[in-house]
Amino acid sequence: MSEKNFITILGVGNILLKDEGFGVHFARWFSERYQLPKDVQAIDGGTRGYALLDIICSCEHLIVIDVIKTKDTPGSIYRFDKEEMRIHMPAPTSAHEVEFFDVLFQADLLDESPDVIFLCIVPKDYGDMDLKMNSIMQEKFSTMESLLLKELAHYKIVPKRIEHA
Repeated sequence: MSEKNFITILGVGNILLKDEGFGVHFARWFSERYQLPKDVQAIDGGTRGYALLDIICSCEHLIVIDVIKTKDTPGSIYRFDKEEMRIHMPAPTSAHEVEFFDVLFQADLLDESPDVIFLCIVPKDYGDMDLKMNSIMQEKFSTMESLLLKELAHYKIVPKRIEHA
């Protein structure tokens, strides 16, 4: 196997379902604002399911940006490690659905699973078809940015802010 990336920032979610796409929108937004070292990457993981396995297995540390559907104030943000996140995962609804944890389980089976941190936000609107996120979610980008920069600093990574003209 080739050399692993040190850190992968993975935004996941479905941008067609309003706030469900927060992780993808955030990863894109962050990538436009920061220049990352060559062994750190930010990726739009969308809803690619098992197609994410190579991405997950090719890094030492994985920071996942996603929504968490729980009864809390929309825009509330949580930080979990992989074991803490297992507690909050809903039960599978179909053998045909591929949840993100299914992909992490496959990485574990291959003995290629990275250390994983989840930065999750409670959505306001999800389920209805709409490309536009709720304004509450967009306002939380700067809070998520601060939390992500803190996570990266833990690994002594300080991305360079890109100055826009």
